[in-house]
Amino acid sequence: MQLGVNVPNFGPGTDPGVLREWARVVTGLGFDLLMVSDHVAVTPDVAERYPEPFYDPFTTLSWLAGVCGDRVRLGTTVLVLPYRHPLLVARMASSLHRLSGGRFVLGVGVGWARQEFDALGVPFSERGRLTDDCLRVLRETWGARGPDVPEVWVGGHSGPAIRRAAAFGDAWHPLRLPVARMREVLAEHVLPGFAPRIALRLTDAPVEGSDRPAGVGSLEQVAGDLRELRDLGAEVVVFDPYEGDPAQTLRPEEAWRSLTAVTEYWRKVS
Repeated sequence: MQLGVNVPNFGPGTDPGVLREWARVVTGLGFDLLMVSDHVAVTPDVAERYPEPFYDPFTTLSWLAGVCGDRVRLGTTVLVLPYRHPLLVARMASSLHRLSGGRFVLGVGVGWARQEFDALGVPFSERGRLTDDCLRVLRETWGARGPDVPEVWVGGHSGPAIRRAAAFGDAWHPLRLPVARMREVLAEHVLPGFAPRIALRLTDAPVEGSDRPAGVGSLEQVAGDLRELRDLGAEVVVFDPYEGDPAQTLRPEEAWRSLTAVTEYWRKVS
């Protein structure tokens, strides 16, 4: 099972130097995948959690492809598909995939920020249908799956999202769920692959409760989550150390220490 990191490409503490240091940490700790997020118009509903500067994911990953060397894969978690014309997405994704030596993963979702949809002139109520249409166009444009075609991970855990992953994806890419919820979905549906994004918030004492998100708790609990996800068939698990406070981007060292602690502990017990 491979491990990845969702790197903040937004916020008051994020600049080219910090992004370069993030890439150094991710590669130095031996992670397999570096991913970034997506917003186009940083409207008030977006800015509350993901304020400016917000670097475009394709531009950011194209730049980081040269910073990360030639081993670490690059991806989006997740690109909001309805925001862009599907042929534009197909061109940008395939270009990045080829220029990076086949290292790009296209994680996608329907989006949630109603004000951002309004600013872009995209009907919020149609976002599910538009996402399906875009995925259909991507598959038709790229043709058969192969080394020249990026992997597509489909986010979300609603009924339509799971059906979307089964119909169009190479993997289901749920975000910040408890392990029990992911286990339920996998038991009820036949999915092409499994690549969850989980939180990363270490605590001194174990966190109790059946609703505990995977990745939240003591080192022992997080390692236990990784073991369970591996047993459920996860090909990749992506850590997301960002907890929603933009001030965290001013203190990236805290996330780097957590990532270091988890990777060192996981190597001992896995």
